[in-house]
Amino acid sequence: MKSFNSPAWFKGQWTQCLSYACSSALLLGLVACSSTPEKPKPTALVDFNSKVTAQKVWAVQLGPMNSTLSHNLSSGQLALVTSAGLVSLLNPTNGAETWRLALNTPIAAGIGGDGERYAVISQANELIAMSQGKVIWQVKLPASSFTSPLVAGGRVFVLTANRTVLAFDGASGQRLWMQQRSGDALVLNQSGILTSFQDNLMVGLSGRLVAMNPGNGVAKWEVNMGSSRGTNEIERLTDLVSGVSRVNDVICARSFQTSVTCIDALKGSNIWSRAAQGHVGLSGNDGFVFGSESDGKLVAWHAKNGQVAWQSEALRFRGLTVANWQSGQLLVGDALGWVHWLDASNGQTVGRLQVDASGIAMTPVRVGQNWVVVTNSGLVQALRAE
Repeated sequence: MKSFNSPAWFKGQWTQCLSYACSSALLLGLVACSSTPEKPKPTALVDFNSKVTAQKVWAVQLGPMNSTLSHNLSSGQLALVTSAGLVSLLNPTNGAETWRLALNTPIAAGIGGDGERYAVISQANELIAMSQGKVIWQVKLPASSFTSPLVAGGRVFVLTANRTVLAFDGASGQRLWMQQRSGDALVLNQSGILTSFQDNLMVGLSGRLVAMNPGNGVAKWEVNMGSSRGTNEIERLTDLVSGVSRVNDVICARSFQTSVTCIDALKGSNIWSRAAQGHVGLSGNDGFVFGSESDGKLVAWHAKNGQVAWQSEALRFRGLTVANWQSGQLLVGDALGWVHWLDASNGQTVGRLQVDASGIAMTPVRVGQNWVVVTNSGLVQALRAE
């Protein structure tokens, strides 16, 4: 096992472990993350001019979760999976549980779903598909995966850590096709990009975004979104991280510790790219693309040309999630369990609420009038801000 010790500015910052994948599609080992001798202290919260009144609407306690997992919202249902493999389907309006299923196996990635079928990936490299609270099939994958499966069009798509993309029949689990891309041996133990755009399967492979035909995996086009910037394998790491901004035909994504890039997803062409030292994804609207650097500095780039619109250091070293823009509000969570409402025009805090001290595990998601926030302890909390 070969390891790389990466600096850790704070809990939730630089906690991405790195893995080595061999050409035979087997991961040789996971890499431990370590911290620098002295971690910068999280920036203290200061008084602000409150413009948002936030209240807790409902809460459900599931079980411990972590930032490698994700939630899924489809067909008006919110699906979640705990680190230990408890799957729960909730009504996001009131928190009522539609069904739950104990898989009794540690989970590496998930959850993906389309409202009918859901899928997760276990730490034993098993792709497990479910429907109506029951396992309908499971298959062994050729390598580990840290990216939630994509369930769409009657298929289940998987991106493994060794940059292999696979498609399975959603009903039977039969493998339909597999495409493998060579790349640097070092890969991120962090969720990558696996999503859809119109009739394309969009996949992050190293520092490139590839549009694939979902029927056979053949690449239609690809665009470079992260160029190597160093001489060793760590500095050359440019994997695209999950959490993309998609507004109309423009997709913006982050290359790990390298850059933020926006492309025309119809043409597969670059619009702009800016150097950026972050490791979590992006969100955006017609005017701005929002992101946070690895030290917690928040940045808004003009969507049109990539020029910096504003920066804020008010939440540095607090271990931030993706700063998520939805339905006219910009919300970010931190590793101390606080969620912060921000003024999208200047980054100033306009609202704040602590959910619990375990830390926010996932990107907050807007569902109707509520924001749903998930903590590391497994608390699923709905918040409403007015």
